[in-house]
Amino acid sequence: MKEETSLGGSFTFAGTSLTVNRVGYGAMQLAGRDGDKMVWGPPPDVPGAIAVLREAIDSGVNHIDTSDFYGPHVTNQIIKQALHPYPDDLVIVTKVGGRRGADGSWLHARSRQEIIDAVHDNLRNLGLDALQVVNLRLGGFATPAEEPFEEPLSALAELKQQGLIHHIGLSTVSPRQLAEAQAITEIVCIQNLYNVAQRGDDQFIGDLAAQGIAYVPYFPLGGFSPLQSAALDAASASVQATPMQVALAWLLQRAPNILLIPGTSSVGHLRENLAAAILELTRETIAELDQIANAARRPT
Repeated sequence: MKEETSLGGSFTFAGTSLTVNRVGYGAMQLAGRDGDKMVWGPPPDVPGAIAVLREAIDSGVNHIDTSDFYGPHVTNQIIKQALHPYPDDLVIVTKVGGRRGADGSWLHARSRQEIIDAVHDNLRNLGLDALQVVNLRLGGFATPAEEPFEEPLSALAELKQQGLIHHIGLSTVSPRQLAEAQAITEIVCIQNLYNVAQRGDDQFIGDLAAQGIAYVPYFPLGGFSPLQSAALDAASASVQATPMQVALAWLLQRAPNILLIPGTSSVGHLRENLAAAILELTRETIAELDQIANAARRPT
């Protein structure tokens, strides 16, 4: 039985009928690990991974972020095993533009044929006839790169015309790249690195909100210096919450078009993450958290 919860309120992607609760779930951590190969192979506890997914749905999550290059293939197969046939309101957002090397490396896969193959891999492993949202992964690991992307994006636009995907997003891109992409096809979401310590997209988020485009930050605790982490720990202790809960609550209060996709392989941690939706940060706490980024901008 699905619990009645707002999970941070809801958001409707501009120009679509897709409405999701603002706290979703990122599936990357469902995959396993093989030595130095991260997000590789099956998890050590497949029933536990299935339990996390079902708990998320029962708690009101209706937005799952995934990719067929997580595993590879494993994460999507677990999602299908756990949730198929899917709830009518579930929005699964997947990602293309990358692949895994045999050594576990993360490689670009952006040719027209690689994009087509990736979409069909996602369809097959998720057990879907069409993908609701597909993000094209560009840039580097954490920052955009000024590079051509007309070929892979045009391939996605063709697949959209064929009905194999419904909507398109972009990952790790700049405002200029968004404008270029919008000349090719409609863009409904952006997925970039952003958190209380990494604030490079502050203006971008506002511009996207004005267009009704969702902004989905990844790594809510990524890129913190030791001093910044200590400041977050102190703020968290003052409101009797975990650092992750405070980082997520700050993002929810930052802008109404921000959607969260915290990932975990633990039911307990999932519940903690979802509880961030009801954590209200005071103006004083937000000002304290803003100093984390401000300190990084000051000259030394």
